[in-house]
Amino acid sequence: MLISTQYLKFVRYNFCNSNRAFLSKNYSTFNPNIRTPFTVLGIETSCDDTGVAIVNSDRQIISEAIHLQQQLHEPYGGIVPNLAMSSHQQYLPLVIREALDKANMDIAKDIDVIAVTRGPGLPACLGNGLSAGKALAAALWSRGVNHYIHLGTTVDDSVGEAYDKIARLLKIPWLKGRGGGPGAALEQFAEKGDSKKFSVPIPMTKDKRRKEAMDLSFSGLKTSVNALITKHNLDIDDENIKRDLASTFQKAAIAHLTDKLELAFKWCKEKAIPLTALVASGGVASNKSIRF
Repeated sequence: MLISTQYLKFVRYNFCNSNRAFLSKNYSTFNPNIRTPFTVLGIETSCDDTGVAIVNSDRQIISEAIHLQQQLHEPYGGIVPNLAMSSHQQYLPLVIREALDKANMDIAKDIDVIAVTRGPGLPACLGNGLSAGKALAAALWSRGVNHYIHLGTTVDDSVGEAYDKIARLLKIPWLKGRGGGPGAALEQFAEKGDSKKFSVPIPMTKDKRRKEAMDLSFSGLKTSVNALITKHNLDIDDENIKRDLASTFQKAAIAHLTDKLELAFKWCKEKAIPLTALVASGGVASNKSIRF
């Protein structure tokens, strides 16, 4: 059972993801055959925006609340970790309260599970959400944290962080408002670009050991795009070049995700683990190309 509080998709059961920590009132483990209705409060603090959602076991989003940090970070051209962390500390209690008020719920009486993003993301920001989730669970139920099988994670940047860094490298203006930011702006540029105009290597494909591992790596993509610009003396103030580079990066990033996902599917098949759902979560999951 997984929850994404930014993308706000609730899926009841999935073995092959470990990026959410679960704290529960009534269940020591999450059995896919559970019939009892339950309600989840999900906390998302992996990067900048502070998100909370309340979702039930019928996959209905009961309420959601979010505090945006776009105006805080845009003057710096990217996410500033210590500013993001401080903002989470300040606003997370208020966002939780807002979500509960919208749902007309009492956290002690109506919430059965607390789900928290535990990675990937900025460590200090992730710590805010995890600490809040653990503190709430300890105060309410004195229960522990349940985990799922950990198949792989990023060894450096997350895919969302890579989008933000490439957007900054290409000087792409941020999209304003909710659902905006540098990553969303890059996606918009990529839609009108030619992904075949340039080429960058897909991460972790040259070394056999790394290719067969289920971990991911996105930091090298920025280096590859930067090297491409330098090698061909590309003018990134040219809108067409900017769009083509954005599209080239996005194609490589998605190919990397696809490669690792196929390895995870293969592993589950070999272990005879049935798959009933796949969850795309976090802010980057709003990217249409990644979802579809």
